[in-house]
Amino acid sequence: MAASTATRPAELTVDAASLIADIEAYLADQAPKTAHPLVTKTTAQLVAEALQAPAEAPGDTTPALTAPARWWRIIPDWALALTPARRLHGAGRAITVEQHLELTALVLQQYGHHRGGLRSRGGARCILGAQAVLYRLGYGDENTAIAAGKAMQNVLRSRGIDDPYHCWNDRPERTEGEVLHLIREATHTSNG
Repeated sequence: MAASTATRPAELTVDAASLIADIEAYLADQAPKTAHPLVTKTTAQLVAEALQAPAEAPGDTTPALTAPARWWRIIPDWALALTPARRLHGAGRAITVEQHLELTALVLQQYGHHRGGLRSRGGARCILGAQAVLYRLGYGDENTAIAAGKAMQNVLRSRGIDDPYHCWNDRPERTEGEVLHLIREATHTSNG
């Protein structure tokens, strides 16, 4: 039985730095706005406090966020969880279920949509594969990913579909647009 896969143009390359920059921009936009003239803490202290990270000692510099090289897109997903990759990216950053869903959609848009497995040889991902990228890079935890999966499953149930969302993704007729629509609908229903 031949596996059905989505194809991407051969000249398309995914820039991992761009994906990480998009994730960080999204999360920065979601951060609470606390700037006020009467605030006496530095911006770095406010950011560290908001992310529940320990405050830096004065004079220390925070390492710049850098993305893995482009070849990280096609190496096994387990390699993303290696200490250097996690430390350079999310490294255990807490995110909400809604943020996880939005970032899952971002990964699918950046890497491409795949059916019939977590990922294609070229690095395109299914929904679970996109969730794995986020988890392995340290954005959110297992509970966040499970809750996001439940939100997608609830949307499918409301449509009268009993298939698990990962099986629904793998159907030969499934398109990237349909998958993104499911994820975005789950985002809105999980908001309240």
